[in-house]
Amino acid sequence: MNLQNLNPLRWRKSFLALILGGFIFIWFAFIDTYSLWTRIQLNYQMDELQSKKEKLQKETLILKEKIEDLKNDPTLLERIAREEYGMKKEGETVYKIKEVE
Repeated sequence: MNLQNLNPLRWRKSFLALILGGFIFIWFAFIDTYSLWTRIQLNYQMDELQSKKEKLQKETLILKEKIEDLKNDPTLLERIAREEYGMKKEGETVYKIKEVE
């Protein structure tokens, strides 16, 4: 076996440049704190969070509309109090009907 082939100083400059380039690519693609892989994952998370944010904003608008309806419509407030909380006026009798499956 020839010892000169094992000495990195005797290798061709193009081969050394290729090894150095490969190491730099692997470093920036996978190992570095701000690697390409990390950036791809962060972009994916950002897209998910944006869609979640939009969904929550739509739900917030719907809830705000319901609050305004409850503030402005006393019959709606009374209906909800009767149906969901079982409230009744004085002298009324409430009959609960269970649906048979």
